[in-house]
Amino acid sequence: MEIRLARIDDRLIHGQVTTSWTKRTDINRIIVVSDTVAFDHLSKFLLQQAAPPGINANVVTVQRMLEAFNSQLFKTQKVMLLFTNPQDVEKLVRGGIQLKSLNIGGMRFENGKQMITNFVSVNEKDQTSFHFLAKQGIELEVRKVPTDRKVNLIDLLDKKEKAK
Repeated sequence: MEIRLARIDDRLIHGQVTTSWTKRTDINRIIVVSDTVAFDHLSKFLLQQAAPPGINANVVTVQRMLEAFNSQLFKTQKVMLLFTNPQDVEKLVRGGIQLKSLNIGGMRFENGKQMITNFVSVNEKDQTSFHFLAKQGIELEVRKVPTDRKVNLIDLLDKKEKAK
């Protein structure tokens, strides 16, 4: 399995993903990795239907992704991994899956979170996971669409921390 893009976007499969990112990355499979979504049968069904023509979509738990990663069934697959939060990404990395970069495309604001851009909000658990991922050498870049300028997430977190 060749991971062409790992992305956190709590909207999962939507317009930006189905148009901009799938074309830019030339993938043939989207895998949503989420313990929460994998057990929500309606969401799982809708996400599988939302994939663009010619692209397969799966919704799996973190554990299932770890088990399937080296499977011969996915050997020729060019994959986009989609996550709703950085904790699931951290679990995958701790489980042995190596990522070069992680795109953060959207984490909505909710109680207990702090906005760091107009489309990314984080809480302490998110920050802890992001710092762990950065220490593993994973580039953490914030961009909604491929044509946006890359912004380093850790720089944004540090800037917010200094502003307190």
